[in-house]
Amino acid sequence: QVQLVESGGGLVQFGGSLRLSCAASGTIWDINEMGWYRQAPGKEREMVAVDMGDTNPNYADSVKGRFTISRDNAKNTVYLQMNSLKSEDTAVYYCNAEVLLDDVGSTWHGWGQGTQVTVSS
Repeated sequence: QVQLVESGGGLVQFGGSLRLSCAASGTIWDINEMGWYRQAPGKEREMVAVDMGDTNPNYADSVKGRFTISRDNAKNTVYLQMNSLKSEDTAVYYCNAEVLLDDVGSTWHGWGQGTQVTVSS
Protein backbone atom coordinates (compact mmCIF):
# COMPACT_ATOMS: atom_id res chain seq x y z
CA GLN A 1 0.00 0.00 0.00
CA VAL A 2 2.67 2.46 1.02
CA GLN A 3 6.40 2.50 0.40
CA LEU A 4 9.05 4.60 2.09
CA VAL A 5 12.29 5.06 0.18
CA GLU A 6 15.26 6.68 1.87
CA SER A 7 18.28 8.25 0.24
CA GLY A 8 21.22 10.44 1.12
CA GLY A 9 23.28 8.29 3.45
CA GLY A 10 26.98 7.78 3.06
CA LEU A 11 30.42 8.35 4.52
CA VAL A 12 31.23 11.76 5.95
CA GLN A 13 34.04 13.16 8.05
CA PHE A 14 33.67 14.26 11.64
CA GLY A 15 32.02 17.69 11.69
CA GLY A 16 30.55 17.30 8.25
CA SER A 17 26.97 17.36 7.03
CA LEU A 18 24.53 15.06 5.28
CA ARG A 19 20.93 15.39 4.20
CA LEU A 20 18.66 12.37 4.25
CA SER A 21 15.45 12.16 2.27
CA CYS A 22 12.49 9.81 2.59
CA ALA A 23 9.73 9.76 0.01
CA ALA A 24 6.40 8.08 0.66
CA SER A 25 4.44 6.65 -2.26
CA GLY A 26 1.34 4.57 -2.78
CA THR A 27 -2.17 4.94 -1.44
CA ILE A 28 -1.85 8.15 0.56
CA TRP A 29 -4.75 10.29 1.71
CA ASP A 30 -2.69 12.25 4.18
CA ILE A 31 0.32 11.76 6.41
CA ASN A 32 -0.04 12.12 10.16
CA GLU A 33 3.63 11.99 10.99
CA MET A 34 7.00 11.22 9.50
CA GLY A 35 10.22 10.76 11.33
CA TRP A 36 13.69 9.37 11.53
CA TYR A 37 15.06 6.67 13.78
CA ARG A 38 18.50 5.13 13.88
CA GLN A 39 20.14 1.93 15.00
CA ALA A 40 23.82 1.58 15.72
CA PRO A 41 25.54 -1.83 15.88
CA GLY A 42 24.67 -3.61 19.10
CA LYS A 43 22.16 -0.96 20.15
CA GLU A 44 18.41 -0.63 20.03
CA ARG A 45 16.66 1.53 17.48
CA GLU A 46 16.13 5.05 18.82
CA MET A 47 14.13 8.07 17.81
CA VAL A 48 16.11 10.85 16.18
CA ALA A 49 13.46 13.32 15.05
CA VAL A 50 9.72 13.20 14.36
CA ASP A 51 7.54 15.71 12.56
CA MET A 52 3.89 15.40 13.55
CA GLY A 53 2.61 18.19 11.34
CA ASP A 54 0.93 20.85 13.41
CA THR A 55 3.19 20.73 16.44
CA ASN A 56 6.87 21.38 16.91
CA PRO A 57 9.08 18.46 15.92
CA ASN A 58 10.49 16.18 18.57
CA TYR A 59 14.24 15.67 18.67
CA ALA A 60 16.45 13.35 20.63
CA ASP A 61 18.55 15.32 23.09
CA SER A 62 21.70 14.04 21.41
CA VAL A 63 20.87 15.75 18.11
CA LYS A 64 19.19 18.98 19.24
CA GLY A 65 20.84 21.98 17.66
CA ARG A 66 22.61 19.84 15.06
CA PHE A 67 19.83 18.06 13.15
CA THR A 68 16.75 19.57 11.54
CA ILE A 69 13.72 17.66 10.30
CA SER A 70 11.47 19.14 7.63
CA ARG A 71 8.63 17.98 5.42
CA ASP A 72 7.46 18.74 1.92
CA ASN A 73 3.80 17.76 2.06
CA ALA A 74 3.31 18.21 -1.66
CA LYS A 75 5.99 15.58 -2.29
CA ASN A 76 5.15 13.36 0.71
CA THR A 77 8.80 13.64 1.63
CA VAL A 78 10.61 14.17 4.89
CA TYR A 79 14.19 15.37 5.19
CA LEU A 80 16.80 15.22 7.89
CA GLN A 81 19.56 17.79 7.69
CA MET A 82 22.44 16.60 9.80
CA ASN A 83 25.21 19.03 10.69
CA SER A 84 28.24 18.83 12.94
CA LEU A 85 28.21 15.06 12.65
CA LYS A 86 29.95 13.00 15.29
CA SER A 87 31.22 9.44 15.37
CA GLU A 88 28.33 8.49 17.62
CA ASP A 89 25.90 9.46 14.85
CA THR A 90 27.09 6.45 12.87
CA ALA A 91 24.11 4.17 12.38
CA VAL A 92 21.51 2.91 9.95
CA TYR A 93 18.86 5.60 9.68
CA TYR A 94 15.29 4.51 9.14
CA CYS A 95 12.34 6.55 7.96
CA ASN A 96 9.03 5.97 9.73
CA ALA A 97 5.59 7.22 8.81
CA GLU A 98 1.98 7.00 9.86
CA VAL A 99 -0.17 7.40 6.77
CA LEU A 100 -3.89 7.91 6.36
CA LEU A 101 -5.11 5.68 3.52
CA ASP A 102 -8.59 7.12 3.10
CA ASP A 103 -11.03 9.65 4.55
CA VAL A 104 -12.52 7.23 7.09
CA GLY A 105 -9.41 6.79 9.19
CA SER A 106 -7.64 3.72 7.81
CA THR A 107 -3.96 3.99 8.59
CA TRP A 108 -0.67 2.44 7.64
CA HIS A 109 2.39 2.59 9.87
CA GLY A 110 5.72 1.36 8.60
CA TRP A 111 9.40 1.71 7.94
CA GLY A 112 11.76 2.33 5.09
CA GLN A 113 14.62 0.00 4.28
CA GLY A 114 17.24 2.13 6.02
CA THR A 115 20.25 4.08 4.86
CA GLN A 116 23.73 3.83 6.34
CA VAL A 117 25.40 6.91 7.76
CA THR A 118 29.04 6.55 8.72
CA VAL A 119 31.00 9.36 10.35
CA SER A 120 34.75 8.96 10.22
CA SER A 121 37.00 10.54 12.81
